[in-house]
Amino acid sequence: MPRFAANLSMLYPEHDFLARFEAAARDGFAGVEYLFPYEHAPEELAARLRSHGLQQVLFNAPPGDWNAGERGLACLPGREAEFRAGIGKALRYAQALACPRVHVMAGLVPAGRERDDLRPTYVANLRWAAREAARQDVKLLLEPINTRDIPGFFLNRQDHAHELLAEIGEPNVQVQMDLYHCQVVEGDVAMKIRQYLPTGRVGHFQIAGVPQRHEPDLGELNYPYLFGVIDEVAASCGWQGWVGCEYRPARGAQPGGTSEGLGWLRRLSPASS
Repeated sequence: MPRFAANLSMLYPEHDFLARFEAAARDGFAGVEYLFPYEHAPEELAARLRSHGLQQVLFNAPPGDWNAGERGLACLPGREAEFRAGIGKALRYAQALACPRVHVMAGLVPAGRERDDLRPTYVANLRWAAREAARQDVKLLLEPINTRDIPGFFLNRQDHAHELLAEIGEPNVQVQMDLYHCQVVEGDVAMKIRQYLPTGRVGHFQIAGVPQRHEPDLGELNYPYLFGVIDEVAASCGWQGWVGCEYRPARGAQPGGTSEGLGWLRRLSPASS
């Protein structure tokens, strides 16, 4: 089975953020991811990782004003300086946390604009950022996100993401393939894994049940089957990445709720966590 990373922005909501590292390690996770690290000093986060024997596998670059509804800057003309400053900050955290991947959110299409109008800005920003990230051997990830969860998001489909990779033309830019978003937008998930994973351009997976974004054993996707597909294809192409558990526990912030909901993981091989 793949290696699974706990998403600490969503899992263990009964705990303060810094206490979630210990909770994830106690449940057998070897890796963690989350949306943003920037409210905490990198030294504090690095100490938590070391203390609990965890690997930081992913976090997001600054998205603009998240509380005001912004969801990334990469596609927005006129925000290039802010975008570059954010990438610099993300790479400083990546170095401190020994994190090999940073997700760069694309952003929302502004009212009255067309996606094609924003494409040159997006490509130029990612090309610049990729060259900066390559200096410290960091990969940048692009994630297609469904427009039900984030209306107006610039990037929604797997084929669009891979077209953009080809145009950006930098080897350290890859796709963050979230199977929850893929199912909501496109379906045919197993065939898309078979299509794209062998290309070497899928850097990370994420999972959640569809449609409610709870545990992966709740909903319409057959995740044990999909994990088998990932294993099969990974064995043939040498992929050795992580699968991020980016879901909202069905038990919410009930004490122990995340741990109680990990039956899906315990039913897999003990080596999978």
